[in-house]
Amino acid sequence: MQGTLQTTSPTTPPKSSPLRVLIAGGGIGGLAAALAIARTGGEVRVFERRAQSDEDGAGIQLGPNGTRILQSLGLADQLSSQVATPDALFVHDGPMGVRVAELPLGGWLAERHGAPYWVAHRADLHAALRRAVDEHPLIELRHGIEIEDAETYSDEVLARSGGQIVGAGDILIAADGLRSTLRQNLFGTRLPRYSGKSAARTVIRREQIPDGIPQDSVGIWLAPKGHVVHYPVRAGRELAIVVIRNDLAVDEGWATAVAHDWVKDAVQDFAAPVRSLIAASDNWRKWALFELPPLKTWVNDRVVLLGDAAHPVLPFLAQGAVLALEDALTLARCLSDSDSVRKALGSYQTQRSRRAEGVQAASRRNGQIYHLDGPLRQARNVTLTISPPKRVMASYDWLYGWRPSA
Repeated sequence: MQGTLQTTSPTTPPKSSPLRVLIAGGGIGGLAAALAIARTGGEVRVFERRAQSDEDGAGIQLGPNGTRILQSLGLADQLSSQVATPDALFVHDGPMGVRVAELPLGGWLAERHGAPYWVAHRADLHAALRRAVDEHPLIELRHGIEIEDAETYSDEVLARSGGQIVGAGDILIAADGLRSTLRQNLFGTRLPRYSGKSAARTVIRREQIPDGIPQDSVGIWLAPKGHVVHYPVRAGRELAIVVIRNDLAVDEGWATAVAHDWVKDAVQDFAAPVRSLIAASDNWRKWALFELPPLKTWVNDRVVLLGDAAHPVLPFLAQGAVLALEDALTLARCLSDSDSVRKALGSYQTQRSRRAEGVQAASRRNGQIYHLDGPLRQARNVTLTISPPKRVMASYDWLYGWRPSA
């Protein structure tokens, strides 16, 4: 069955009305889920706690498994003029300043997986999703409302905010992020655990990029106590920079202003081009990196978790937002293909939980490899130098080649 999902119990005659979907959270995952579900005929209401849903952040990397989904949602054409398509990923030993690998992206990766590798400004992706949501007749986006709790019944779920019922639907999707209020209130999970690392981000203009820094490729500089990543955004007019370092201070915010000295200290032992790159900006925003042990379930009756609410992932594989896109498309297809909400949500969790755990584990391993020291650091560099670049990238076929189950 396409377009309409029946939500009654097996003993009740099926309804002919469209699926009613409530979504908590108007970020990338929530908006993508709204679009994917509306494209199958579902009626969607999105509740965003912020008064305005302008997206914070700087750069975002979108592998072929993400850009393929953007194509299916009809967003690729409007985004293509705002992104960059880097040809290569250059891996450096940060303190030595030596390039140890040049891995293919660009045309090679697009031909292999049928979709490009894009780097973009996070705000540009969010704006494209927001425009598509605003234009879709089956989606309503409401601001200034945080869904905190829900009541579930045999035939519907009621969403609560501030003690008041603000919406009724067949399902409620919790896409409310790392610190999901719905996850905490309805699933009884532990709070996310601080990883011991924080990240800072900024964006500079192309003309500010110092010598020795690749302008049209992804660059990563590895060191024992942290690393630096940079890549072009906004069609190459700007460069997004992320610095990750060990940090004793836990910050709860996503966009906390941080002193330049905090960032400079992270790269004091790096090669001169990196230090010059960091000196090019004095406008840095910091956020702490958290982990969450795998959950026993993502489904509580008619409430289901999506994106960081279900599986926050460390940023060492650049897959956090893409996993949310994968969730959105998978959930929409499960709902469209089933005549039972509960079966659909169970199928969604089955398809997604192992995938998410695999990406979380791979991201964690990448972080450990990035920050090796001593002989292990030397061994890593030698291994990257002698390994055929295409073979290294082919080892990520499991990641970039993802497609939803038939």
